[in-house]
Amino acid sequence: MEIYNLINDIKVFGFQVKSFPRGIGDAFESLIKIVPGGFERPYYGISYLDKDGQILYNATALEKYEGEAEKYNCKRYTIDKGEYVAITVYDWRQKTDCIKDVFHEIMQDSRVDKTNPAVEWYKNDDEMMCMVQTASSKSAIPS
Repeated sequence: MEIYNLINDIKVFGFQVKSFPRGIGDAFESLIKIVPGGFERPYYGISYLDKDGQILYNATALEKYEGEAEKYNCKRYTIDKGEYVAITVYDWRQKTDCIKDVFHEIMQDSRVDKTNPAVEWYKNDDEMMCMVQTASSKSAIPS
């Protein structure tokens, strides 16, 4: 585990996955098809608990310019800057069934604020980072 300092807020856009966790792959495939350049930009998974304790998962892409979310009829979210407890996963496409275990490990860290969303940062086709903001950071609940 490492501490990763996200220097700036990240503006992203996308939509909520209707059937979590089964629908995650299809949601990202749909998102990749509607944005220019496909996997030439980072993608993010943002998950958090609703008031009833159910996991809500949003498949999102980096917003490259103001208004891009509206252009594709998507919702805008913000991943807040701050300090995150993080684990990098390489060859993530072969390990999708294990991502929940990585977040379980992160949530055991006493520095984590468990009320903050879990963020998956898909940097490229091979590398992704699992992150949860620390208690000393500002909340990262999607806006």
